[in-house]
Amino acid sequence: MSDLTEQSEQLAKLLLQQQKQLAVAESCTGGWLAKCLTDLPGSSAWFDRGFVTYSNVAKQDMLGVPAELLEQHGAVSEAVVAAMARGALQHSAADIAVSISGIAGPGGEVPGKPLGTVCFGLATDQEIQLDTQHFEGDREAVRRQSVMHALTRLIDVLERG
Repeated sequence: MSDLTEQSEQLAKLLLQQQKQLAVAESCTGGWLAKCLTDLPGSSAWFDRGFVTYSNVAKQDMLGVPAELLEQHGAVSEAVVAAMARGALQHSAADIAVSISGIAGPGGEVPGKPLGTVCFGLATDQEIQLDTQHFEGDREAVRRQSVMHALTRLIDVLERG
């Protein structure tokens, strides 16, 4: 069993125990997080939906991310993942939402945002948590680490209540 599967199962158990629904808003991971979660039998009991918003237009159309925010901060920013996570909550029946936007490469880096920069947002009705990570490796490695980080963050938040 892979580490992603183990983390997904731990998250599922917590969501079920707390009777919470999850939504995900993914950019650089392209639906990989949603796939890990929906690979689990019975995931419809706690997984509401996933948004794969790879383009800036998709972020605006599907999640309500303001164009000005994208222009001012860029898609890979804590401001944008905050809007993505809030948008995922607003456009779903979820109690908690996670968003991911990053530069998986190859290429795509901009000044101040090297390859492997990934921003995360985690939103509930009460709060939003943001963080930025810098992962090493090729495209696959950056995306895998991003999915693992999102799972770990969700588990941490749910364990703390």
